[in-house]
Amino acid sequence: MSTASPARLPAIDAVKAIASQLIVLHHLAFYGPMTDVVYPSAEVVVRWFRDFALLAVPAFLVVGGFFAARMLLPRLGELQLRATPSLLWGRYSRLMRPYVVALICAVACAWVARQLMPHVDTPATPTLLQVVAHLFLLQDILGLDALSAGVWYVAIDFQLFVLLVLLVAATAPLRRANPVDPAAPVVIASGFLIVMSLTWINRNPDLEIWAPYFFGAYGLGILAERLTARPDRTLAVGLIAGLTILALVIEWRSRILIAGLTAALLILSRGGRIAPAWADSPMVSFLGRISYSLFLIHYPVCMLVGAVVARLWPASAAMNAFGIAIAWLTSIAAAALLYRWTELPARSTRSAPALATKG
Repeated sequence: MSTASPARLPAIDAVKAIASQLIVLHHLAFYGPMTDVVYPSAEVVVRWFRDFALLAVPAFLVVGGFFAARMLLPRLGELQLRATPSLLWGRYSRLMRPYVVALICAVACAWVARQLMPHVDTPATPTLLQVVAHLFLLQDILGLDALSAGVWYVAIDFQLFVLLVLLVAATAPLRRANPVDPAAPVVIASGFLIVMSLTWINRNPDLEIWAPYFFGAYGLGILAERLTARPDRTLAVGLIAGLTILALVIEWRSRILIAGLTAALLILSRGGRIAPAWADSPMVSFLGRISYSLFLIHYPVCMLVGAVVARLWPASAAMNAFGIAIAWLTSIAAAALLYRWTELPARSTRSAPALATKG
């Protein structure tokens, strides 16, 4: 085991690195012509990635809640209501810079893919309404086809942040009444919504286009951030375990189990600072940093590589398997570029501007 410097969170880097790779492999197994050719020769492997790799998404939700709480809650004493629009705009702009570039790549790669080898999984030419809806993260709410796999998650991530900021704004009077611990009202309100989500809202698939459906996992991340500093981590993990078991007893959902385990890991690793030596390696750190960019850009890359391979070797299982490997590695390279030229500059402005101070 190793303990990272305060600026490093190797356990979280490892979670993001592993989860992002699993999502890429899930999409490679689920979409596109290459998997159709490879499937008869590797049925067990393909089915595993199709059925189970997407369970990595709840880990991202928990980590997202953890970082949102880490950014907002320690500074609530300085926060004024007039800062709310700036907080939301800061989060939106940070998400959108790499997102817009990835959407442009998705539309361009889909056009090339349609010329090379039409396939049912290749998105059609977008309408103006689709483009506008994607820019405002409304495509699922309006019932429009997605231009790329994974764009739904960006919309949900922003909705969840909006919901947390609204909880912060709604509890402002209670914070003034309890200046000793300004975060307490927000945590209590979040706890109520976590229980509602885990026991009721998350069991209704018709609500999965809205933030409360996912707030159970996101909220476990918020609780993990608040509980990390407690000297008795047993009680903290016990609270997370209790909420998770309650949800699973009511209805078994593997995604909730993954969320609970991820939140417990964040507590046991002291907020991600304690991790095995392998998690503190430069490669894991690199893959963790580019995970959001990889999430955005991998589908256009995989779609384009798949179309080329299908055009040149439409029936070769070996070449299509090789194409899957190339698509995976090329996606990582493209994510590194997207991170370097769009996500990293966006981070320099921070996901939220400085909080308005009293006075």
